Amino acid sequence: MLKYILKRLLYVIPTMFIISIVVFITIQLPPGDFVTQMLENMRNQSSGATWSPEFEAAMRQRYGLNEPMHVQYYKWASNILLRGDFGYSFMNDAPAKKLILDRIGMTMVVAFSSFIFTWMVALPIGVLSAVKQYSLADYFFSFIGFIGLATPGFLIALVLMYLAFKYGGVSLSGLFSPEYEGAPWSFGKVIDLMNHLWIPMIILGVGGTAGLIRVMRANLLDELNKPYVEAARAKGLPEWKMLIKYPIRQAMNPFVSTIGWILPALIAGEALVSIVLNLPTTGPVLLNALLQQDMFLAAGFLMLLSFLTIIGSLLSDILLAWLDPRIRYDDV
Repeated sequence: MLKYILKRLLYVIPTMFIISIVVFITIQLPPGDFVTQMLENMRNQSSGATWSPEFEAAMRQRYGLNEPMHVQYYKWASNILLRGDFGYSFMNDAPAKKLILDRIGMTMVVAFSSFIFTWMVALPIGVLSAVKQYSLADYFFSFIGFIGLATPGFLIALVLMYLAFKYGGVSLSGLFSPEYEGAPWSFGKVIDLMNHLWIPMIILGVGGTAGLIRVMRANLLDELNKPYVEAARAKGLPEWKMLIKYPIRQAMNPFVSTIGWILPALIAGEALVSIVLNLPTTGPVLLNALLQQDMFLAAGFLMLLSFLTIIGSLLSDILLAWLDPRIRYDDV
């Protein structure tokens, strides 16, 4: 197993190299650059004021935007590899690494809690819907699942905020109460975080939960119709023991494989929810960086999402090989 993990980790290097090229080219595709955006904003604020071409050239020289794309990429990639420097955020006048680290902690807390919520809800409900096919519970959870798939997360956030404020007089925005917002970490602050965390956890987890319920239900129904299930029942195994030992274990394969996309999806998909709920996560900063063409900050966040996708895929493969004895580490 160790050899397999090391082999997969080695694949991360060329994969991240290719992704870095694609990311850097992609963020440069929109016309103009940060200086163009900044001067346009200054022009709007100054009632149509204009600047000379020399001033624009000096600004691009200051931010290193007048160099060819391959030179900019080389400096950016080498600084990340050699110094851990993700570049400079023009918009915030601060190192991009600092802005990423300031937001990544709370983002991972929200994403991981939503991931745990998704699995804890989707697995038992998916099993129940398959075992009790066409029952009232199956129809009910299928109906709820379709609503969850069709409803955007930010809309659920708006509805919850409205109901909480109208009928409870409580504001659901943020992850901390005002008295803990800038306070150092303490046991009271952790408890306050837990009291606020359930809101974005449920909102972000609803869409993924609805999808995974359908996946688990379909996989388990397919397994329940196979001959080995009837053979296990004929041997006199109790129904719950037979379900856990055979069909559920086989049906978990596609379920586990979703780790590869659900982790980055939770982080990337929380941008609008974070804006609505005023959460201190990466989503609003990434969205603003893309709008303002703050290239190094946007590229840093996109590289982070790509890395999470790769790590999620690696975890999926390891869990699949451990879960299914038919899979061998030498074959994958």
